[in-house]
Amino acid sequence: MKEKIKYLRQLAGEVSDLDHTAAVLGWDQQVNMPENGAEARSMQLATLAGLAHGKFVGEDMGKALEDLKPFLKDLDQDSDEYCLVTRMSEEYEKQKKVPTAFVAEFSRVTTMAQQAWEKAKSKSDFSKFQPHLEKIIELRREYAGFFAPYDHVYDPLLDDFEPGMKTDDVRKVFEEIKPQQVALLQEIVDKGPVIDDSLLYLHYDEDKQWEFGVDVIKKFGFDFTSGRQDRSVHPFTTEFGHGDVRITTHFDTEFLGMALFGTMHEAGHAMYEQGVSKSLSRTMLHHGASLAVHESQSRMWENLVGRSMPFWKAFYPRLQELFPENLGNVDLNQFYKAVNKVEPSLIRIFADEMTYNLHIMLRFDLELAMMEGELEAADLPEAWNNKMQEYLGITPPNDAKGVLQDVHWSGGMIGYFTTYALGNLIASMLWEKILEDIPDLQSNFEKADFSPLLTWLRENVHQHGSKYKPMELVKKVTGQALTPEPYMRYLRSKFGEIYGL
Repeated sequence: MKEKIKYLRQLAGEVSDLDHTAAVLGWDQQVNMPENGAEARSMQLATLAGLAHGKFVGEDMGKALEDLKPFLKDLDQDSDEYCLVTRMSEEYEKQKKVPTAFVAEFSRVTTMAQQAWEKAKSKSDFSKFQPHLEKIIELRREYAGFFAPYDHVYDPLLDDFEPGMKTDDVRKVFEEIKPQQVALLQEIVDKGPVIDDSLLYLHYDEDKQWEFGVDVIKKFGFDFTSGRQDRSVHPFTTEFGHGDVRITTHFDTEFLGMALFGTMHEAGHAMYEQGVSKSLSRTMLHHGASLAVHESQSRMWENLVGRSMPFWKAFYPRLQELFPENLGNVDLNQFYKAVNKVEPSLIRIFADEMTYNLHIMLRFDLELAMMEGELEAADLPEAWNNKMQEYLGITPPNDAKGVLQDVHWSGGMIGYFTTYALGNLIASMLWEKILEDIPDLQSNFEKADFSPLLTWLRENVHQHGSKYKPMELVKKVTGQALTPEPYMRYLRSKFGEIYGL
């Protein structure tokens, strides 16, 4: 068995190396690549995607997995070996249904689309991105067809990001939390005081913003000997193998919140990847359990930590030192309320915790309509604006602040957005368990000591990578199945206090 496991790991490592090589090129595309490099890069990434997929679904991999199945009964079900064989076998059967030529073409199309999206966003002109999105929608429908019959055409796409989750599962969650969030939002609007957040919209030097953000994530526990931060149009995190995790951020010198909370968010993703056990390296298990579990980490560090009063008790004096002209005469309580102001807004990544999930539900509706064939790309800007009015009572003034604001669809990631909302729920479930296990957690935050939190996350979540299916991991750690109640308790408690409800 040991020899067979060793051989399987060799094959898995070769696939992993190809995937990570592609990740390097993808990172470079968004950080360094000149504008005219997109076509060549698309072919390079298509070649690598085809090679990786072909190797993963090849006869050698199939035989290696089949040869190990008789040994599963003798393995501990929590062991790396058992999880590797079972999870790889499931993924092998899934990927065998997808032609390698399709994988390569999808990579080529999305590489070109991301470059087109950047241009379209910079000019606020959806028409420059529309033909690329039309092709992506076509390819995503074709992809779903490889898995027919299905309960819903969206199911195979959702499964790529959240294994085991069905469209109806998401619908049920959203149907449960939407009326509660809308009611709480209305209570805030009706009874709460108007919070002035104009102090966030002054001029903030980019270099000083960078300095502050780096200081924060170092204190969080982001390891710069195993990672780095760069700039990009849309913040993202990527990983090139154990010991090399990259994050990016984006600055607006006229709005403090963009880079400040974006950096915390991406650091949450990155610390998850940095905490995966080295024993899983060069296998498909050396990643987060799912995108929802991943988003639980980024949203936790961004919001439950980064927007908390204990955090700002530790860090606000330093921020005042860096920006005395803007914040020198602003007291802590005023600043805390400003970064937690509840107000319907145009841009998802700037949205407050109360309205954020409404942005996600909007995208979920549009993605379902696109996949069901009820909405074509040409009609998307109008549909977006109508949904914004329906969900948030505001209409974007242009495409850049509307339908073009997110990078995800240019990368073909239809099915991803739901994981942000699910991640919010998981983060709150984990948070209640963390506070139970570490009662003095937030007093540590006031001393800029985040090691107890990171240690708990490393032990209970990070080290396991994707050994366990996401909802299995959530239940294993929290003792309960996915539920929105901890999330709603968190929102009611926090914003009830801020707004005096």
